[in-house]
This record gives sequence, C-alpha cells and structure tokens, in this order.
Amino acid sequence: MQRINAAEVAPEAYHAVLGLEKYVRANVEHTVLGLVKLRASILNGCAFCVDMHSRDALATGESSRRLFAVAAWREAPFFDERERTALALTDAVTRLGQHGVPDDVWDAAAKVWSEKELADLVMAIATINVWNRIAVTTRTQPPLEV
Repeated sequence: MQRINAAEVAPEAYHAVLGLEKYVRANVEHTVLGLVKLRASILNGCAFCVDMHSRDALATGESSRRLFAVAAWREAPFFDERERTALALTDAVTRLGQHGVPDDVWDAAAKVWSEKELADLVMAIATINVWNRIAVTTRTQPPLEV
C-alpha cells in the first residue's frame, strides 16, 4: 500500500523534480534517456518506474529484446558505444560508492559524449534516481491494468 502521495503532500517539491524531468527530456536523446531510466530503476528496485519506462519505451518503438537486455547490458550485443557508456555511467552514479564514479567509466563516456551532453546525462541519471527514491520510499505501485 502506498504510504503517501508526495505530489499531493509536497506539491512544490514534486514540481521542482518535475522541472528537472522536463529539462532532461528536452536535452537528452530520447532512446538513451529511456535506457538510462530503465537501468537505474532496475538497479534501485523501483517496480513503478520499471513498469512505466518499459511501457513508454515500447510505445515509442523500442524493441523488447533491447529492453530485456538492459538488465544484462554488458553481455548483450544490442547497444552501441554511446549507449554502453551511458549505461555504465548510470550504473556508477546509481551505485555511487565511497570512491564515486571511477575514472575509467567517466573517461570512456567523455570520449563519445561532449561536455554538455555529459552534463545533461548526469542530470538525467540524477533525476531518475530521485524519482526512484520517491517511488520506492512511498511504495508507489505500478497499475495492475494499463
């Protein structure tokens, strides 16, 4: 059962996060953004977001094979270099440990993304992590029927 509806209880905070969401939607390539959102949501165990982002990606033409492979992206042959570096950066930022994002992960991403693209990608990863933490903490459930 959902604990609270954060959008109703703290609408100003919700709209601030929504502002970040609007920014990344306008500034990060749609396919990459979908992969990043799905990967972070898988890592964070956010059922609501995994469901939503999987359905959204399918609706915009993403293949089910690629979506299923996001869970094992390192072994899957379906992703190009930019997507792989975005997924690696998503893993590192989402699992941010004592030593932060490893240099090899950052350097690989910096070879294929411009500084502006990297900044926007970091914002996208941070934003989905905020959404995941809100949904997991409040126990927001995906709809049973869509």
